[in-house]
Amino acid sequence: MDIDIPEVKAEVEAAFARYETALVTNDVRVLDELFWESPTTVRFGTGENLFGAEEIAAFRAARSPVGLARTVLRSSVTTYGQDFATTSITFQRAGSAKIGRQQQSWVRLPEGWRVVAAHVSLIDPPNS
Repeated sequence: MDIDIPEVKAEVEAAFARYETALVTNDVRVLDELFWESPTTVRFGTGENLFGAEEIAAFRAARSPVGLARTVLRSSVTTYGQDFATTSITFQRAGSAKIGRQQQSWVRLPEGWRVVAAHVSLIDPPNS
């Protein structure tokens, strides 16, 4: 299997950048579009466990748009073959000492690259 085929990696990086912009600007339409519309899609957040696109969309529609900006501290995009990828970032929000972690599994579907599973969590900063 080919890892990080340049053109595939560029496609996923573009989709992920679009997701990140939509997240911090609360563009719910784009966020809903980029998560696969399926009952098997899963998103575990810092305070919620969402199973299926309907639960994820309901969460997004009800979430406050305040305080969504964040600084990405580190990121990794890895593609596996032509149709699967993972994205991982660490981030921090202004005024918070917590470090956020986000991982997503992306699959190329007929409608384009879509998130099929995601996990977001917060931790205390590691001791340096």
